[in-house]
Amino acid sequence: MTTRTLDTLKIKLYTDGAEKAQIVEMAKQKHIAGFTTNPSLLKKAGVTDYEAYARELVVAVPDRHISFEVLSDDIPEMIQQARLITTWGKNVYVKLPVINTRGETLYDAINTLSKDGVKINVTVLCTEEQVERATAALAGNAPGCTSVFAGRLADLGIDYQPAVSLAVKLANEAKNVEVIWASTREVWNVIEANDMGAHIITAPADILKKLKALGTKTAADLSLDGVKAFRDDTLSAGLDLPTTKISQTAAE
Repeated sequence: MTTRTLDTLKIKLYTDGAEKAQIVEMAKQKHIAGFTTNPSLLKKAGVTDYEAYARELVVAVPDRHISFEVLSDDIPEMIQQARLITTWGKNVYVKLPVINTRGETLYDAINTLSKDGVKINVTVLCTEEQVERATAALAGNAPGCTSVFAGRLADLGIDYQPAVSLAVKLANEAKNVEVIWASTREVWNVIEANDMGAHIITAPADILKKLKALGTKTAADLSLDGVKAFRDDTLSAGLDLPTTKISQTAAE
C-alpha cells in the first residue's frame, strides 16, 4: 500500500470556518489554498456586520480563494447580493445554493451570473441531477466550483461516490469548473477525495491540522500506541483487579 503524506496529495486544501483569527493562522500554512464560509459558520463566529467582516478578511488574506455565501432566500435578491459580494475582492467566489427553501432551482441565476464574470461556488449539491445541471450552468463561463456535500450524504448512509464521480467527470470536461468535496468528517475523506479526482476539499481546521501526521506511523504502530495508552491509563487511574479471589474460589 502506498504511504500517504501531505506532500503527495494533489487535492487543494481549503479551510471551512469563519473565525477570522483561525483563518489568518491557517493562511500562514503554505498547503492551505483557500477558505470557505457559510451563514451557519458566521453565526457560530458571532459575525454581525457581514460586509465589514468579509472585506476585512479579504484584506487579511488577499491571495487565496475565499467563498462568501448570499444570505437571501429570494432568487432576484440572491442575484443582487451575488453582484455585491463579487466586488469584495478578486479572490472572492460567491456561494449560491442549488435551491432555495421553497425548492426553486437557481440554475438560470447561476448561468446568468457566471456569464457576467461572477465566480460562483454552487453549494449543497446532493444529487446527480443537481451536479449535472449546476455544472452545465457554469460551463464555458467564469471560473466556478461545484460543492458536493459528501459528508452529509454519508451521515444518512447515502453513497456519495456516484455524485462525486459524476461531478469530477463533468468538471474536467467543462475545463472552468472545479469540484469541492464538502462537509468533510474525517482525515480519510481527504484521501478519498484526492483519489477520486476532486480538485478541492474543504474541511474544518482541526481535520486539516491532522494531515501533517500522514505517513508518520504504520497500522502496527497505532496498535502498539493503543495498548500503551490503555496501560498508562490503568496505572494512572490506580485501577486493579486482584486475582487472589479467583484462586481461592478454584481451590474451594
